[in-house]
Amino acid sequence: MDDIVRFHKVCKSFGELEILKGVSFSVGRGQVVALIGRSGSGKTTALRCINGLETIQAGELHVCGRAMHADTVDLLALRQEVGIVFQSYNLFPHLTVLQNVTLAPRKVRGLPRRQADELGMQMLQKVGLQERAHAYPEQLSGGQQQRVAIARSLAMEPKLMLFDEVTSALDPQLTGEVLRVIERLAQDGMTMVLVTHEMAFARSVADQILFMHQGIVWKCGSGDLLSRPATPELQQFVANGL
Repeated sequence: MDDIVRFHKVCKSFGELEILKGVSFSVGRGQVVALIGRSGSGKTTALRCINGLETIQAGELHVCGRAMHADTVDLLALRQEVGIVFQSYNLFPHLTVLQNVTLAPRKVRGLPRRQADELGMQMLQKVGLQERAHAYPEQLSGGQQQRVAIARSLAMEPKLMLFDEVTSALDPQLTGEVLRVIERLAQDGMTMVLVTHEMAFARSVADQILFMHQGIVWKCGSGDLLSRPATPELQQFVANGL
């Protein structure tokens, strides 16, 4: 299996605060990997390093065949292959749903409007929102806006999708809408890395779960990792439902 992402002894600090302390793990093509752990454990920082939003100070990080630890890495090219969806939707309020989704394919990839619109409608169909293509973000629920954000990333036809706590601002019903979209992407074979606090979802969808604690990968394994936590730290995390 080809590795889409490979961390090898990656370190990342903010000033004197060391966040990642020699993190190593890999994500194979078509795999879904869930990063779990308390706030401050390093999971979101690791995710941001994958997309080049943070640079690393030591170790090696390869993403889609690119050496992220090299000074010569082409971030623009990388971000055409790696989509990322955040907790906040970051949609342009003055653009329709379809215009939000097709903006990057037109501006970055240079697709003609008609081709971009066809692609945009396909992506909106994937997230179940094709009928809202001409609505504006303020006319949508939070869950619908998050699904548009996912469609916007998918419109760049990435090799890898990153999700950073995408349901944490949503109520349970809207959370279910978004998780079902991610589950369908997993079934379609999309390679994904998720930072999530949805333990049941991680257990059912992820091929591999990584429990991060104090800046390292403390434990990793399948969904059984959460059913039978093997360390006191993981036991306490699962028990607290964090």
